[in-house]
Amino acid sequence: MKIINFAFTLLLGSVLMVSCGPSKSNEDATDTDSTDVAEENTSVSSGEKVMMQAKAVINPASDSKVSGEATFTDLGEGNVTFKLTVNHAVPGEHAVHLHETGDCSAPDAKSAGGHWNPSDVEHGKRPVDMQFHAGDIDNMEVGEDSTGVLTMTIVGWSIGGADSTNIVGKALIIHGGADDFESQPSGAAGKRVACGVIEKVE
Repeated sequence: MKIINFAFTLLLGSVLMVSCGPSKSNEDATDTDSTDVAEENTSVSSGEKVMMQAKAVINPASDSKVSGEATFTDLGEGNVTFKLTVNHAVPGEHAVHLHETGDCSAPDAKSAGGHWNPSDVEHGKRPVDMQFHAGDIDNMEVGEDSTGVLTMTIVGWSIGGADSTNIVGKALIIHGGADDFESQPSGAAGKRVACGVIEKVE
């Protein structure tokens, strides 16, 4: 009888030791995991850089058939990447400029005003010349299939920045001929054959 009681006592002690020993509840483990995930997500979010974007839908002017789209991405520090794609244009070189007023309502697009030129300097070729309008861009080559693409990174532009750099609300104009980068005030590029207003992408 004493032997049986002693064995029972040992068994009961073992059970109590196991049930009372140190352990980590599922709730504690879940809380720790959630904290780790939250910290990880925060670090990822803080590392992302949101870049401002804008676009212009290109419509015909001066009885042309030119259409297309321009996209703009603000890289920061005064740099904006610009890509223009057009269709139904006459093969050859076409001058591309930003004009001061975002208004393409006139049939010849003259409602867009002159070149965007906040510094009031002479027209020229960027970045070769010492002076050029903020709206001076380059000539775009259109192939025999009547399509053209022009991609550049422009220094001195912004999307939503200071008035002297902000391209939002300006008009993108495509001309019928090439810019000679010498004639004043606009490069003798001919009539305006397409126009699009630059709008910020929200």
